[in-house]
Amino acid sequence: MVRVEFLGPIQKKPLELEIKNLNELAHILQKDKELSEWLQNSAVAVNDTLVNSLDVELKDGDKISLLPPVCGG
Repeated sequence: MVRVEFLGPIQKKPLELEIKNLNELAHILQKDKELSEWLQNSAVAVNDTLVNSLDVELKDGDKISLLPPVCGG
């Protein structure tokens, strides 16, 4: 089981999912209309390391963070 956290202005509670890679996660999140708008612009981190591919394999206990762009100063 992996934990998916939504940071910043994304107002969603964390999810606990049985998935094998980020591609599976993307398919699940795209079904949520609120989240789908964030997916194209957000960075993704696995265990606090930014990743660039949906092919990243996941293992039990991994933490995935969805990091939307923010502005501030």
